[in-house]
Amino acid sequence: MCGICGVWEYGASEGSVEPSLIARMRDEMTHRGPDDAGELIFDDRRGGFGFRRLSIIDLSAAGHQPMHGCDDRTWLVFNGEIYNHALLRADLEQRGHKYSSRTDSETILHLYEERGLDFIHEIEGDYAIALWDANKEQLVLVRDRIGVKPLYFYHKDGRFIFASEIKAILQHPSVTPDIDEQALYHYLTFLTTPAPTTLFRDIQKLPAGHVLIVKRDGTLKSERYWDALPPTDAAKASEQEQRAEILRLLRDSIRKRMMSDVPFGVFLSGGVDSSANVALMSELMSRPVETFTVGFSDAEYLNELEPARRISRQFATNHHEVIISEKEMHDFLPQMVFHQDEPIADPVCVPLYYVSKLARDSGTIVVQVGEGSDEIFSGYENYVRHLRIYENFWRHAESLPLSLRRAISNLSRPALEATGRKRAAIELIRRLGADEPLFWGGVVVYDETFKPRVLSRQVRERLNGLSSLRVVESYLKHIEQERPSADFLARMTYLELKLRLPELLLMRVDKITMATSVEARVPFLDHHLVEYALGLPRSSKVEGASGKHILKRSLEEILPHDLLYERKRGFGAPVREWFREGLGGWFDEHLMNSTMRRRDLLDYDFVNRMLAEHRQKTKDWGFHLWALLNLSLWYERWIDRRSPQITQIKSA
Repeated sequence: MCGICGVWEYGASEGSVEPSLIARMRDEMTHRGPDDAGELIFDDRRGGFGFRRLSIIDLSAAGHQPMHGCDDRTWLVFNGEIYNHALLRADLEQRGHKYSSRTDSETILHLYEERGLDFIHEIEGDYAIALWDANKEQLVLVRDRIGVKPLYFYHKDGRFIFASEIKAILQHPSVTPDIDEQALYHYLTFLTTPAPTTLFRDIQKLPAGHVLIVKRDGTLKSERYWDALPPTDAAKASEQEQRAEILRLLRDSIRKRMMSDVPFGVFLSGGVDSSANVALMSELMSRPVETFTVGFSDAEYLNELEPARRISRQFATNHHEVIISEKEMHDFLPQMVFHQDEPIADPVCVPLYYVSKLARDSGTIVVQVGEGSDEIFSGYENYVRHLRIYENFWRHAESLPLSLRRAISNLSRPALEATGRKRAAIELIRRLGADEPLFWGGVVVYDETFKPRVLSRQVRERLNGLSSLRVVESYLKHIEQERPSADFLARMTYLELKLRLPELLLMRVDKITMATSVEARVPFLDHHLVEYALGLPRSSKVEGASGKHILKRSLEEILPHDLLYERKRGFGAPVREWFREGLGGWFDEHLMNSTMRRRDLLDYDFVNRMLAEHRQKTKDWGFHLWALLNLSLWYERWIDRRSPQITQIKSA
C-alpha cells in the first residue's frame, strides 16, 4: 500500500514544478508509506510524481517508485495490489519484456506498453494508478473496479493535481480550501459525499471503475471501464451449484489476498464474514492465523469479544484484543479529522483505528476484512425491510394515480408526526406522494424533510431546489436504462455499490487502517465474486425475513450453525451514549462553539434543541449529532486551517 501524488502544468510554456513541492505533497502522506519515498520531475519541469511506499511485495530497493518501463518514456506511481501480476508477468516475459524486480507495479508498466489502456481489463486487484506517457503526452489515472483505493484530483487554471489523499493536494500553494455547499447538503444525507464530489470546492474524486485521461490541451476524458450491473445472461444453477461456486470464488479470493512478503492476519468481529475469512485462511496456512478484535469497556452490549474468542479457539488462531472507552474515542478525534480528509461520519472509525493500531503494534502489516459481503449478498436488515415494504405495499401503491398518492401522503404525514412515529416512516410516505424511489441507500441520516431544519436560512436560500434525489436517480436511471428487467433488490444493490460502499465504507477502511500504516484487503469484493453474486436471483439471497441466505448455506460446512444464523455482528460504536453520558457536555461544547458557526451554515438553535432532546432521552439523535460534530471538526482543521481545539477530559 502506498501514497501517490502528482502535478502536471500541462499548458505551461516553461516548467516550474519543483522537487521540494512534490516532496512536501508526498510526505504529507508518510503514514501511507513509511518505508520509502521517491519523486520524479518530468516534461521539462512541467510535471512531477511523488510516492510513499509501504513495502508489501518485494521489500528490496527494486520496488522503488516512480518506476519506468522499458525506456524512460513511461513512468508510474501506484497504490494498491495486483493479485494476478505473476500470471501476467509470465506472459509478458514470453513476449520479451525484461523485469528488474518482483513487484506488481512493474507488471502494470509492461502491460501498458504491450496493451495500451486495455491493460485495465486484465489486472485484478485494488488500486489507484497514475501513468505519465511522454510519447502520447498524456497523464492516465485509474481507480479500481469497486473503489477500494481512493484517488482525488484538482483541475484548474492550466494545472492538474492528484493524490491518494486530499491533504496532499492542499499542500500545493495554488489550492485554497473552501467548502462546497452542495456537497455539504449531500453529506448530511449519506454521511459522505457522492463521487465525483468532495466536501472541498474544486477537488474531485475519481469514481470507482473509471479511467481519466488528461491531454496536453487540458481536456479531460473520463470513461467507465467496469460497472456493478447484474449480468444479462446469468447462468441457471441449482442451489448446490451456487454454494459450491461461491465457496470456490471466496477461497480463491482469500488465497490471492494472502500475497505478501510481510506478516498478515484478519480483523475478527465474530460475525459471519470475518469468521469466514479466518476459516478459509486457516485452510491455507501451516501456522496460526493472526486475529484482531476490539471491545468497549463502557458499552458492553456492543462487544463481540466472546464470539470472536470462540472462532479463535475453533481455528486455533493467535488472537489479540484491545478494549477501549470514551477516553480513547476522545483522544483519537484530532487524528481522525486529519486522516479522513473529508468527514466520513461513521463512528466505527473509532474502534477501527484501535484494532488497526493493535495489528500494527503486533507486527502485522496486512489484514483481511469483511466489507462488501452484506452489499453483494443482501445481508443488512435494512435491505430486507425495504424489500418487504416494496413487495407488500410499494409496488401496488405505485400503480395508483399520482394525485391520489399525493393526497394520501399529505393527509397521513401530519397524523404520523402527531403520533411520534419514526421519521423513517414519515419520509417513506413523503417519497410515495412525491413519486420518488423507495430506497435511497442503506443509511440516510438527514432526509429531505428533516435536512432543511438543520441548515441555516441563508444556505437553504442558496441551495433552493437542490435534492439528494438527483444523486439517487442518477444511479437508478442508469441501471433502468442498461438493465430494464432488473428487480428491486438488484436496483438496491447497484445503488449501494455505487455510493455507500465505495465512498463511505471502503474509505472508512482505507483511511483509518492507513493511519496506522496497515493495508486492508477485502476478499468479498474480488470482482469475480461480485459479478457472480450480482447474477444470483432474489430467492438465493433473501429467505423470509433474513438475507445472505446463499452465503450462509455455502459456509455451513466450515462455520458453526448458530453463528451463521444468529443476529448480524460487526464492529460497532456507542455513538448514542457518547452524546448522553460522560462526554455529553464535551460534545455539546465543541459542536455549539465551533468556528464553523461564523460561516452560518447550520441553524444552531435547532442543533441545540436536538442536543437537549438527546440528553433528555426523548429522541435518539446520536448519528445526526455525530455527523455535525465531524463536519465541525473538519471545518476547523481544513477550512480554517487550524487543529481543532480538543479539550482534555476531566477526570471523574
